[in-house]
This record gives sequence, C-alpha cells and structure tokens, in this order.
Amino acid sequence: MGKLALAAKITHVPSMYLSELDGPHKGCRQAAIDGHKEIGRRCRELGVDTIVVFDTHWLVNSGYHINSAPHFEGVYTSNELPHFIKNMPYEYHGNPQLGRLLAEAATAAGVHTRAHDATTLALEYGTLVPMRYMNADQHFKVVSVSALCTVHNLQDSATLGAAFRRAIEEQYDGTVAIFASGSLSHRFAQNGVAEQYLHKVWSPFLETIDHEVVDMWQRGDWKTFCAMLPEYADKCHGEGFMHDTAMLLGALGWDEYAGKAEVVTPYFGSSGTGQINVILPV
Repeated sequence: MGKLALAAKITHVPSMYLSELDGPHKGCRQAAIDGHKEIGRRCRELGVDTIVVFDTHWLVNSGYHINSAPHFEGVYTSNELPHFIKNMPYEYHGNPQLGRLLAEAATAAGVHTRAHDATTLALEYGTLVPMRYMNADQHFKVVSVSALCTVHNLQDSATLGAAFRRAIEEQYDGTVAIFASGSLSHRFAQNGVAEQYLHKVWSPFLETIDHEVVDMWQRGDWKTFCAMLPEYADKCHGEGFMHDTAMLLGALGWDEYAGKAEVVTPYFGSSGTGQINVILPV
C-alpha cells in the first residue's frame, strides 16, 4: 500500500536559526540550511505526504512515544540554549492516523509504543529546526518520535524502526520520509570556551572517529557500523545515545542494509559536536 520514499540522518544544530539573524554569526550554517532545503525538495519530488522525525531532543524515561497530534502551533524557545533559539514561531499539520499505525506495529513487534494525538505535547527542536527549512509552507504532515531514550536498548529501537517500515508499506495509504535527527559525536564544548568551539569538534579523537563512521556509511559497511554502534554511542557521547540512528537503520534493514550514504551537507563541527546531513537510499 504505502511507500517509504526517503531516509536521512540530519543535523538540527540551533546555530542554524542563529545563522538567520543579523549579527556576527549570520550565514554561518548556510550549508546545513541548504542541505535541509535540498532534502525537502527531494521529498516533494518523491510525493512524500508525511515526515516522521526520530527526535533526540524528546527525552523519555519509560516506553516509546509518538507525538501524533493533528496540529502543532506555537512559539519556541530552547530551554537548553535560549540564547540560540528564542521566540521561533512554528505551525505544522500532524498525522494521527499514521502515528496510531506506527505505534500498533511497534507494539505488535514487542516494543511497547504509545501514540499521543489528544495531547498538549509540543514539538522539540530536533523536529522544529529541520521542519523550519524543509516545511515552511506546511506541505508535509509531521509525526515526531521520542529518540532521547534514557533506559532503552538500541536493539529495541532498531526493532521499532523495522516495524514502522512494515506499517508504512502494509497499512498506510501514502508516502513517508523518515529522518534520524541527531549528531554524530555529541560532546558539547566545556562551559567558558563555547565560543571557541562554535565551528569545531571537541577533540581530535571524536572528529577522527566521526570521519571513519562517515566513510563506513559511504562504503555501505553497515555490518561494521551496527556492531560498533553501542560502543560508538557510549565513547563518542552519541546524541540521544544514538537511538535515532538505530531506528533509522532498523527501518532500512539494520546490518543487512547495503545502501551507500549520499552526503548532502559535508561533516562540520558545531559547539564541539560532529554534524552532517546524509541521505540513505531506501
């Protein structure tokens, strides 16, 4: 019935919003913004009606959760970095039907998941930042999935991703894109030196491992990457413990996936963290 048309691992650094504003950092993240716009353009070409975002800024301490409200509207300020993202307006349409199908499929696969449609849950900036550049005209419906999972197993997140794909292809009448919204290494710069690291990665070790990971992705060496993912997420401070990445790869076949990543925005450092926009062929 339905189709998974596009999958991507994307950045959501708040300096993208800062990059829009007049001041010393204006334009500093134009490459990342252009990457988001290109991914949005491709989604339109593919006939995508809904974007599902695995959001590493939505923290959950029990179970898996889907924000499938019918409509999202508000003005957002980041509680983590209120000097970067402040008073950012947003409005998008949701997709309660798809959220319910995804939750039911994941639960049936043994990963208990709840979809919340009658809710006052707001979107987090792992969803809001990419939607700002991909979906300013509200062309796509939006579904957000909790991916800052504090006490969860990466294999469960991969199982959830696989179940999501089955639900999309077997039960949903439409076309979907899925995004893992999170960084590679994610060690923020130490307080007091943040300005020095605005465009840098925290350490040579983290940057070297990140580059090796991107090279694996471009070669299609997913067996090696999936085997090292738990340790990579731990030792390199993976954002959201990299549950977003496990969900994405679960939907693509986990270590049996053979696609070669297409880099849309080249790797860059941001406030100590390692960032990229890549499309993973479905």
